[in-house]
Amino acid sequence: MRVLNVKDIIEPLAQAVEHALCNVEEAVIKRLKEAAERESGERAEWALRRLIENGEIAKKTHSFACQDTGLAVVFAEVGQDLKLQGMLLSDAVNEGIRRGYSTARKSVACPLSRVNTKDNTPAVVHTEIVKGDRLELYYLAKGAGSENMSAVYMLTPSKGRDGIIAAAADAVKRAGANPCPPIILGIGIGGTMEKAALLSKKALLRECGKPSENAQVAALEKDILDAVNALKIGAQGFGGDVTALSVAAEIFPTHIGMLPVAVNIQCHSSRHAHLVFEGEEL
Repeated sequence: MRVLNVKDIIEPLAQAVEHALCNVEEAVIKRLKEAAERESGERAEWALRRLIENGEIAKKTHSFACQDTGLAVVFAEVGQDLKLQGMLLSDAVNEGIRRGYSTARKSVACPLSRVNTKDNTPAVVHTEIVKGDRLELYYLAKGAGSENMSAVYMLTPSKGRDGIIAAAADAVKRAGANPCPPIILGIGIGGTMEKAALLSKKALLRECGKPSENAQVAALEKDILDAVNALKIGAQGFGGDVTALSVAAEIFPTHIGMLPVAVNIQCHSSRHAHLVFEGEEL
């Protein structure tokens, strides 16, 4: 068994967050370059090359890749054989987020009064107990433009595979240019309404363009990507061949009378981080 003083996660998390906000995922930049090479629309190709340029400048100058630095979402996987001591894990996560966002735009407010919290906290924290003796944190910056366009579809089982594809395409069609395409799609299928939504968000943690290890799911991801790109919304809504860069889907068993499908949209400015804490031997 290992023990981890929770305060020890604060500074590493802060540094990882600050770095992530200035560095678009490398796999995304790669996909943007590939998209620019095959894009037949003149305006869409221009937009793609500007997005690539923006990402490269942000990295070089340590500037925010997007002015919307998002609401922080953190998935915490806690090994059941790890002992946490000291402050609450959620408090430490929020302190790390607070420090990491110290120079970022203050974008978090009460949903009713709209009074700003002035430090970009609290983060949305999802905690799961897993096997092992270490703590893993997955951070994702979620901007409003893309999150606002996300949707949940409570389908009947008869809709089947085609219904899932149609739901994803419908969400993207309704979104149009609002989420700053080309987008990345996280699809959650199964469980209940909230489980599907959680799966769709967690799917966005996967490296852009990496298919599911489940062959059936990977085939579905490809068909959803083809259906979405057939919409011809294109980069920044200019019309074109590439509306989405990738699709990542996660599945979970569901009730025989349900087929929940959640479509979580992420903009091209995909920023996240992964940290591992092992603590000390007891």
